[in-house]
Amino acid sequence: MKVLYIESKLKGTGFELSKKEISKLPKKLFLAYSIQYKDLAQGIKKQLSGYNITVSGFRQVLGCSKIKSDVPVFLVGSGRFHAVNLYLQVPDVYLLEGSKIVKVSKSEVEDVVRRKKVALMKFLKADNVGILVSTKPGQERMKKAEELKVKLEKKGKEAWIFVCDNVDVGQFENFNIDSWVNSACSGLANDNSDVININELPTV
Repeated sequence: MKVLYIESKLKGTGFELSKKEISKLPKKLFLAYSIQYKDLAQGIKKQLSGYNITVSGFRQVLGCSKIKSDVPVFLVGSGRFHAVNLYLQVPDVYLLEGSKIVKVSKSEVEDVVRRKKVALMKFLKADNVGILVSTKPGQERMKKAEELKVKLEKKGKEAWIFVCDNVDVGQFENFNIDSWVNSACSGLANDNSDVININELPTV
């Protein structure tokens, strides 16, 4: 069986932000986009230059992307999954929703921070730990998972490695696991207090 992969893109031709929406943005920003919105983001970048808005950076992001920026980020993409992840790294995040620009609220991010604290407490108290490993290119960190498994077992904990392509959190309840450690896309832990990212663990 042959599998054909076709890249999905949304064209930016003809789309323009209104002057009212653009006025919501700071005068200097980092413009980010998810891959299918690249053309749209390029069109918006050109439009912003006509309103004396400086774009200090322009790049594609994933849910687990790291961005170093001392200016707010304007994200051209789908959903708040990427936006909240970025908010944890930069001063402010603005998101394009349809034809409107919205600012990600502090309360949304505080909810994520609270979930992360709960996840850390569950990990510290856990007797049984599941370590999630993705087979996706660029996300596979089996060596890190194996190293963590050894460390946890030396501490007297039971640890198992779960390997998958897409993580289905709905399946967690089928396993006797007290805490899940995620070694793949870090955005997974933003929405689940049972999951802590491997790079957010205290010294094991």
